[in-house]
Amino acid sequence: MSDFVNSGWAIYVAGVTIVSLIVCLVLLAIASKRKVMANDNTTGHVWDEDLRELNNPLPRWWMGLFVLTVVFSGVYLAFYPGLGTNPGSLGWTSVKQHDDEVAKARAAMAPVYAKYTAMSAADLAKDPKAMAIGERLFANNCAQCHGADARGSKGFPNLTDADWLYGGAPEKIVETINGGRQGNMPPMAAAVGSAEDVKNVANYVLSLSGSPHNAVAAELGKAKFAVCAACHGPDGKGNQALGAPNLTDKIWLHGWGEQAIVNIVTQGKVNVMPAQKERLAPEQIHVLGAYVWSLSQGRAVATAQ
Repeated sequence: MSDFVNSGWAIYVAGVTIVSLIVCLVLLAIASKRKVMANDNTTGHVWDEDLRELNNPLPRWWMGLFVLTVVFSGVYLAFYPGLGTNPGSLGWTSVKQHDDEVAKARAAMAPVYAKYTAMSAADLAKDPKAMAIGERLFANNCAQCHGADARGSKGFPNLTDADWLYGGAPEKIVETINGGRQGNMPPMAAAVGSAEDVKNVANYVLSLSGSPHNAVAAELGKAKFAVCAACHGPDGKGNQALGAPNLTDKIWLHGWGEQAIVNIVTQGKVNVMPAQKERLAPEQIHVLGAYVWSLSQGRAVATAQ
């Protein structure tokens, strides 16, 4: 497939375009020279017994429009991209137009966000207008994964609780929105041992949060958990620097139960939170971060208001 993006294809596309325009003009020139035939001026084709096809020349108005169309195509290709990789004399691109429109929109919104840039997340959480803006930003950019109520779903974190993979401080939330996150749990079955060892570790993990488990299997899996402790810690409380989940609470991002844990240990998991810094302005992310932070601070914010 790499052959389709080399420079040869640009030349090919440009050549086909130019040849097509030239052929159109040649065909038009040939057709314009056709004259009325002698006798009855028909092609000899007859339908429905008496419907005969005439061989009249093309109307001049039609020929004029055809020529204008070809000329317009040539002028368009001179100004705008269309001949392979040739950018056109105006230098227009859809990306540039998009960026210009985004810049204009941000300039228009700047006065709206101006008063919020110096406010802390706690102060923004008390401002109904700021939270209304944050809610709309969340609905447009975050709700597709985290849900309209921000409670997430399997594989997508709940933003309304106090469980944070990378930290729930306002600045950490802004950092996550800006740069995105990529969580990687590598397949660990080979490091843990046999399939039975993996099940024992799964039961030990369940025991850390007081979830129903096989006590005998959990005891056998405790020593094998040392493989997992490198990321999740010897006590299983996780590591926010790595985004390693806390295994001692009862919050299960990828499913609960022995089989769900066995699947994760065996297959691993990669989760991606896309960066938003190219889509949202810094002041928008500041307000959005405060809104997301407020979702897990409901009672405190309500009391302060």
